[in-house]
Amino acid sequence: MKSLVLGGGGFIGSHLVATLLSAGTPVRVLERPYRDRSALTPAAPNLEWLEGDFGNAQDIRRALDGVDKVFHLVSTTQPKSSNDDPAFDVQSNLLATLGLLEQLRSHPAVKLVFVSSGGTVYGTPRQTPIPETHPTDPTCSYGIVKLAIEKYLALYRVLYGLDYRILRLANPYGPGQEANRAQGVVGTFLSRIADDETIEVWGDGSVVRDYIYIGDTVSAMLQAARYGGEERVFNIGSGRGHSVREIIAAVEHTTGKTARVQYKAGRKFDVPVSVLDISRARTELGWAPQIELSEGLRLTYSAMLNR
Repeated sequence: MKSLVLGGGGFIGSHLVATLLSAGTPVRVLERPYRDRSALTPAAPNLEWLEGDFGNAQDIRRALDGVDKVFHLVSTTQPKSSNDDPAFDVQSNLLATLGLLEQLRSHPAVKLVFVSSGGTVYGTPRQTPIPETHPTDPTCSYGIVKLAIEKYLALYRVLYGLDYRILRLANPYGPGQEANRAQGVVGTFLSRIADDETIEVWGDGSVVRDYIYIGDTVSAMLQAARYGGEERVFNIGSGRGHSVREIIAAVEHTTGKTARVQYKAGRKFDVPVSVLDISRARTELGWAPQIELSEGLRLTYSAMLNR
C-alpha cells in the first residue's frame, strides 16, 4: 500500500518522504503548486507528487485513492502569525482538516497520523516536564486550532471508527530547515551566525524550549503509524529544555563564531518554559530520541555548509 504525506514538501515532510522511500514504501505527496521540491526529496519511481489545495475536496479525494496511511503535516500558520488572523487559521487549517475527516469516512482502513504542537497546546505549564494529561490552555490561535483538530479526531473515532494517532511535537531542527523563519530557531541562528548577521531574540533569552533532531522526529512518526495500542496522543521531544541563550552558546560553539544578538520586547503568547514528558512514547511506541543537541547541531551545520 501507499502512504500519503500531506505537506510533504516542507521541512518535516521532506525528511519523512525520503525515509519512507528509502524503506521501499510507495509515497504520494500532496503539496501546493508553488511549493518547490526540497533537495532532500529524491527522484524515485515510487514517488507520486500531486499539486493541489488541502482545502479542496476534489484534490483530497484524488490524494486518498489507494493509500493506507495518511501523515497530516499541513499548517498554513505559525504561532506568531496565527493571532493576526484567527479566522484564516480556522478556515485554512481546522475547516480544511474537517473536510479531510469527512472523506476518510469512506476509507475506514486508513490510519491517520496528525502532527500537533507540544509547544502550544498546553499553554503555560503547571509542571515540567509536561505530560499528555496536563491541562490544555493555549495562548495563541495556532495552539487552539491544533487542539480543536485533536478533539475532532477523537469525535470521528467515536462516531465513525477513525484510526488515528497524534504527535504533540516539540521544536524539530536539522538539515534542510529553512533559515530566517519565525518558526525554527536553530536553522535561523545557524544561518545568521554563519553569515555574520544579527540574531533577533524576543525577550531576554531565558525562554526554555525542547528541541528534537529531525531524524528522531521522523522515527517517532513511523513508530506511531505502526502502533496498534490504546493510546492516541504522544509527546515527542528530547525530554530536555534549553534556553535561547543556551542555544546561542551551542551554535557559537558549533560554528566557531561569535553571535551578534539584538534583544527585543518579549511576546505575550510565548510561555516561559515548554519541556515535554516523553515517557509515554518510550513505553508505548518503544521510541526514544537518539541524537543529542551538540551532535544534531553539528549535522545541521555540516549540511548547511555543503549546500
